[in-house]
Amino acid sequence: MAHAETKVLTAHVPLSLADKVDELAARLERSQGWVIKQALSAWVDQEEERSRLTREALADVDAGRLVDHQTIQRWADSLATDNPLPAPMVP
Repeated sequence: MAHAETKVLTAHVPLSLADKVDELAARLERSQGWVIKQALSAWVDQEEERSRLTREALADVDAGRLVDHQTIQRWADSLATDNPLPAPMVP
């Protein structure tokens, strides 16, 4: 079975975080490297999704697909009342 190429990364982390990684690795019966690889992979995926959603939102703004602030504010204020307004829809 072929192995993917790897690269060693070095990072200084607070001792409290390192201790948590060690505890998690022991509890999962996995290596510290495995735990860090899982965490880093999840974070990269999250940041890529955040970037995609930001680009999508900016495209909506550029295309005029948005709801004005006053409409959102009225809706948000109504949520604490007995008769909340329906969620605003993009026209």
